[in-house]
Amino acid sequence: RVPLSKGKSLRQILRDHGLLEKYLKEHPFDLAAKYFRSRIAAEPMQNYLDNEYFGTISIGTPPQEFTVVFDTGSSNLWVPSVYCSSPACSNHNRFNPADSSTFISTNESLYITYGTGSMSGVLGYDTVTVADIEVINQIFGLAETEPGAFFYYTPFDGILGLAFPSLASSGATPVFDNMMMQNLVAKDLFSVYLSKDGQSGSFVLFGAIDPLYTTNGITWIPLSDETYWQIRMDSVSIGGEAIACAFGCQAIVDTGTSLLAVPDRALNSILRILGANSNGEISCRAASRLPSIVFHINGKAFPVPPSAYVLESNGFCTVGFQGMDVPTESGELWILGDVFIREYYVIFNRATNMVGLSRLP
Repeated sequence: RVPLSKGKSLRQILRDHGLLEKYLKEHPFDLAAKYFRSRIAAEPMQNYLDNEYFGTISIGTPPQEFTVVFDTGSSNLWVPSVYCSSPACSNHNRFNPADSSTFISTNESLYITYGTGSMSGVLGYDTVTVADIEVINQIFGLAETEPGAFFYYTPFDGILGLAFPSLASSGATPVFDNMMMQNLVAKDLFSVYLSKDGQSGSFVLFGAIDPLYTTNGITWIPLSDETYWQIRMDSVSIGGEAIACAFGCQAIVDTGTSLLAVPDRALNSILRILGANSNGEISCRAASRLPSIVFHINGKAFPVPPSAYVLESNGFCTVGFQGMDVPTESGELWILGDVFIREYYVIFNRATNMVGLSRLP
């Protein structure tokens, strides 16, 4: 069990420094970049401006500690290294291979594209410790360049990807795959609980389902694609009426995305129905009277109430939706990020290739 901290988001930090507007102008963010088939290894730090949940791992012997985002929307592990001279590395923990007796170097390089640039580095092998699980000979990226001076402000060092091996850049075996192959987990699954309203207690649990969080039962949903944690959604409704995805669509359950990412056309409908402006801003007074948005998946209804999707910061209220447009072979794509995950205990089951959802009390 790895406890996850919820820190100030990069969006808030940049706003506090008066840098947010400039940043968004200079770095228009392509949320969809991560999901284009032609860029299969793209963008593990999706929606990093709002990404707030991170935990601690260590790499090497003796262990060197790093704060990472546990990201079910990517498959690579990487952290900054002492070879990195980018400003973003200067105030983050950096891995030093010379200080680890178990490090094995390679001549292979790693390159991952982001919405705002790219990270590049080299691949190496070492012992990676996640909670009390020691994964030996784990391949990981040692970042040598990180894009943009603004990564200086991110509250985490690197990324630990928890999606499928088919997504991994440079064919690197993901951490959880090695946990399974080395028989380090009791069951071939992991589960995620994200607490609400800045409360503590968030965690990712490897190899088990915590029964405290499944008192409302578990609905198991088969994956429609074994790359991301991708499932088929039947429809999305408000007030009993389908407002989007009327003939079915694809959805990705992604801990690395804070908001609900929806197709542009659906976003316009949702904002209009909720009475929000084109930037998603809404009167905080009106927020409590808004309807739930219901995701219909595998014949069951999964509501997300306004208390979950209205985000309040410094007296401003916005709805937790953002637009993107990623066509798939089977129609439109939605991303069920942390706004959704906070309402449900989510089990990512590699043994059965299913996602389990349990409504939180």
